[in-house]
Amino acid sequence: MKRILITGAAGFLGSHLCDRFVRDGYHVIGMDNLITGRLKNIEHLFKLEQFEFYNNDVSKFIHIPGKLDYILHFASPASPIDYLKIPIQTLKVGSLGIHNCLGLAKAKGARVLIASTSEVYGDPTVHPQTESYWGNVNPVGPRGVYDEAKRFQEAITMAYHNFHGIETRIVRIFNTYGPRMRLNDGRVLPAFIGQALRGEDLTIFGDGSQTRSFCYVDDLVEGIVRLLHSDYAQPVNVGNPSEITISQFAEEIIKLTGTSQKVIYKDLPVDDPKQRQPDISKARAILNWEPKIDRAEGLKRTYAYFQTLTKDELEETDHYNFDKYIIK
Repeated sequence: MKRILITGAAGFLGSHLCDRFVRDGYHVIGMDNLITGRLKNIEHLFKLEQFEFYNNDVSKFIHIPGKLDYILHFASPASPIDYLKIPIQTLKVGSLGIHNCLGLAKAKGARVLIASTSEVYGDPTVHPQTESYWGNVNPVGPRGVYDEAKRFQEAITMAYHNFHGIETRIVRIFNTYGPRMRLNDGRVLPAFIGQALRGEDLTIFGDGSQTRSFCYVDDLVEGIVRLLHSDYAQPVNVGNPSEITISQFAEEIIKLTGTSQKVIYKDLPVDDPKQRQPDISKARAILNWEPKIDRAEGLKRTYAYFQTLTKDELEETDHYNFDKYIIK
């Protein structure tokens, strides 16, 4: 039985990856310090012999006894609310955390796949974004703690690949959604749905003309699995190229939820990207991958999940103050 370590296992993406690799017959070792992850996401796996969990901060150390075939490094705060609240931890997990993962891979002879992000492109001047684009990132702005952590993560991964011959894979993940997202993480989809379910007005930051491209989590997981088993070491975009403005997206959520609330507008946070759309030519050519679940179907599944939440869970919002990061 192949053994795989998944860091950030109790998070949104990490938990879905645990499910997939358990289903595919792997022995899955989940690791998470639970700073943003939730045990609720993986507690259904605890009864399985082929799953084990370590409550551990990968930025400090990683010790896994026995053989190890694969490492997926998905430990990191991934939403603006999280990385603005815990900037040092975000930088550490993207530097010390990946260093520990790569050291473990070297010792075990394991293949590593790291979760990078479309945020390495910053506020892009190239549209759609291709893997050859180097990005437009402000390293000292409020988003720099996340953007630069991910850019460093890519750099050290390639250094280990080139210098030590470690087998590495880099996935650049674009906006992803689905069950197990946190309503309070500051990302646009759970924010809109959470506001609709609580009877609040839907809040758009900026004029709503900025664009995003949303990929359903099952499609993303499939792309990650294919990349892991490929022979390609350079970064690969995985996301849905179907682009939509935030204003149009708000209208879709209103239609989906049947809410009667209005849309209100607030100032745009500093360095918020104006456009986000992946060029997935590489994923199509190298992985024979493209998203299969359209946004209408994916939103139905996601909304159905949020409707199962209790009143306490719906009200578990973190009203983080963005004011000091707003362009006045």
